[in-house]
Amino acid sequence: MTNATKTITSVPEDRNAWRWGFTPQAEIWNGRLAMIGFLAATLIELFSGQGFLHFWGIL
Repeated sequence: MTNATKTITSVPEDRNAWRWGFTPQAEIWNGRLAMIGFLAATLIELFSGQGFLHFWGIL
């Protein structure tokens, strides 16, 4: 059997898996959580009329 006739079967990598370290999965989850946090901070400022830090009493 030559190299041209071999079939390569590979298992696709699960991009939604929870993996630690500098992996593509960790970066995807980091981006998702950052988007949720940014949206939460924006909604707090929109509905309270105060900045995020003023709302929590930090400033």
